Amino acid sequence: MKIGVVSFPGSNCDEDAYLAAVEHLGCEAVMLWHKAHDLEGSDVIILPGGFSYGDYLRSGAIARFSPIMQEVVAHAKRGAPVIGICNGFQIACEAGLLPGALMRNASLQFRSMPVTIRVERTDTPFTVLCRTGDLLTMPIAHGDGRFTVDAPTLERIEGEGLVVFRYVDADGVTSEAANPNGSLDNIAGVTNAARNVVGLMPHPERALEPLLGSDDGSILFRSLLATVAA
Repeated sequence: MKIGVVSFPGSNCDEDAYLAAVEHLGCEAVMLWHKAHDLEGSDVIILPGGFSYGDYLRSGAIARFSPIMQEVVAHAKRGAPVIGICNGFQIACEAGLLPGALMRNASLQFRSMPVTIRVERTDTPFTVLCRTGDLLTMPIAHGDGRFTVDAPTLERIEGEGLVVFRYVDADGVTSEAANPNGSLDNIAGVTNAARNVVGLMPHPERALEPLLGSDDGSILFRSLLATVAA
């Protein structure tokens, strides 16, 4: 399996994602520059976190026009796995790969902290080794993480089971206090109808070692390996 990590001007988690692929999974990986027109044979694409193009205009709004994104969209339309993490989630939404948008946190503050998320779907390439209801601890680091959609789209997302992760407390219960950014329905991550694209605001690539506070992010990457192997 070859993993392609897209690097935009302002990305700051691309190296973390690359190391997760190479050192944690033992996979071949390649950094893909935003101006490239070739995914270099990548089987999986990671859109990493950071502040692409300085978050000018709107988070992810400029990055979605990068030449590489044409290839990423085509890759996703073929049913291949794509994951957008934090800024990558914002980019995936802006590019139409995922429903919704990520707006300024309700607190109007940048939030950097560990959060607990509950697994809602296990039928994506990144959650097949999870069990529904599993609680995972991962860090967040964002100022624009409030998942927002209009009422009909929210009803569709919930009705079609497109919510992959929700913010919860230590007991697995959704609450306003457990929601770090004011996301609708405590949504922390979603998938597309085909289930091959996943976006989430928490950082699994920063939760691979107990020394870092949690290794819960490992199961997302191991799920990917299991999916491709199958």
